[in-house]
Amino acid sequence: MKNKIYNWKDTLSAYGFLSPWFIGLILFTGGPIIASIILSFTNWNLLGSPEFIGFDNYKALFAEGSDFLNSLKVTFIFTIINVGVSVIASLLLAVLLNFKVRFMGVFQFCYFIPAVMPSVIIAFVFKLMLNKEIGVVNYILSLIGVDSPPNWLNDTFWIWPTIAIVSIFTYSTGQMMLIFSSALKDVPKELYEACDVDGANFFQRFLYVTIPSISPIILFNTVVATVNSFNSSFSLIFPLTNGGPGSETEVLSLSIYKHAFKLFDMGYASTLAVILFIIVAAIAAIQFRLSKNSVHY
Repeated sequence: MKNKIYNWKDTLSAYGFLSPWFIGLILFTGGPIIASIILSFTNWNLLGSPEFIGFDNYKALFAEGSDFLNSLKVTFIFTIINVGVSVIASLLLAVLLNFKVRFMGVFQFCYFIPAVMPSVIIAFVFKLMLNKEIGVVNYILSLIGVDSPPNWLNDTFWIWPTIAIVSIFTYSTGQMMLIFSSALKDVPKELYEACDVDGANFFQRFLYVTIPSISPIILFNTVVATVNSFNSSFSLIFPLTNGGPGSETEVLSLSIYKHAFKLFDMGYASTLAVILFIIVAAIAAIQFRLSKNSVHY
């Protein structure tokens, strides 16, 4: 009987400590999701009362003149670039930092700095550095003889390579680097010793031992990076390009902002938010489904 009482006390204590997280989840995540779903069936300009219009907002997504399909395409392009670059860069940094080098802690600290800096600040720094007229990048290029350096942020040819470079310095790279670094330390040394006996080189060891051994962590980081890329693309794209040049980089999150707070069409913006939520959930489910045969636990 006493054990049951103690168990109830432990359970209540645990839920008491977890309650701030649950309250935050309900108020700041669950509540807005439910509100967005409801508002997606309405016409509301933020001033009057919402007017129920059924599925008209969803039909408007594919109407003539809609920017939805372009924003969807841009979002997928951004996500593929952002996830690919950040995951590969963080894995390579983790591999390099697992070599026995002096001042490894200093390097880890330097690479982790972007993880504790808001993406908005990073975007503004790169916007100044890449400015065609006063940017330090073009100034350095002019010193080495480049007469007409690129207009990095306003040229459709250079905009996506520029975003790929900036993606390396986002907070996801530093976080994933530390996770990969910890995972690499847990790879059994006996496997590397067996490779040495068989005469395997560094790349063979990395491909056939390291990658399979840390495949669960690769899956975890890829899924998290994908979700973050969809959800946090606004904080990087808005200050860096504002969707330009033209609508070349207008991701869905930026389109949601434009329709909600510039055009005051909260119903349509909520529809876009619901579609974005469904896409993120579907892609995460697909990633887990496809990983069954390639992830080794």
